[in-house]
Amino acid sequence: MRIGELARRTGVSTRALRYYEEQNLLTAERSDSGQRHYPETAVARILLVRELFTAGLSSRTIAELTPCVIDGKATPELLDRLAVERAHIDQHIADLTHTRDRLDAVIAGASASMDTGIPCRPGRPVHGGLEP
Repeated sequence: MRIGELARRTGVSTRALRYYEEQNLLTAERSDSGQRHYPETAVARILLVRELFTAGLSSRTIAELTPCVIDGKATPELLDRLAVERAHIDQHIADLTHTRDRLDAVIAGASASMDTGIPCRPGRPVHGGLEP
């Protein structure tokens, strides 16, 4: 099938399909005139790629994972790699939660010690992060 048909069947723009090719997520045969032609299996491949992008994986990671899908079925290697990616996301969430909690503590401390001073106004330069 040609690129327009693949785009229509998957809901992915032709531009995205070209990007997927650049990232080695999709391959196409070329006609003598240079037109892309995709096998029927490209539909399932694109749907998988979109699902992995939606899950937050990078194109590099997806390119590493897609060979672990054989005939539309996950291999144990794929499941292991997805578990590792999930662990990375869990750690990132924990790090962000810690950062948010620290910011909450700073806000609480600043709120408790509010005194007098020069109010901050948008557009007013702040030197060194503190009012003079």
